[in-house]
Amino acid sequence: MQEITPELVRTFSALSDPVRMATLAKLAEGSSTVGDLAAPFALSPAGFSKHLSVLQAAGLVAKELDGRKHICSLRVEPLRAAFDWLSFYQQFWSDNLDRLEVFLDQSQTKNHGKKTGE
Repeated sequence: MQEITPELVRTFSALSDPVRMATLAKLAEGSSTVGDLAAPFALSPAGFSKHLSVLQAAGLVAKELDGRKHICSLRVEPLRAAFDWLSFYQQFWSDNLDRLEVFLDQSQTKNHGKKTGE
């Protein structure tokens, strides 16, 4: 079983909101100011700031001050950990479904070999 760390829980929690997902998608294109990140959303500055705080707490966003501008950038390390966690389960289900397919093929072959009414 994969270890479920507090950092992993924070990452998935941060990813559970469409505003935060869209913000990360924008940051994947490059660093951006808080104002530019907030612009597409019908949120108050305080409302968007809460979303940004969740992303920062999860370690997904780094924010630095450049004069009077707050510049945000994407931090990929928590996403790598989430990807690794998900990859384990992707492989688990892929292997299990492969075994199920073999079982069903074998069952179907056995049933085709029997005569009707037996």
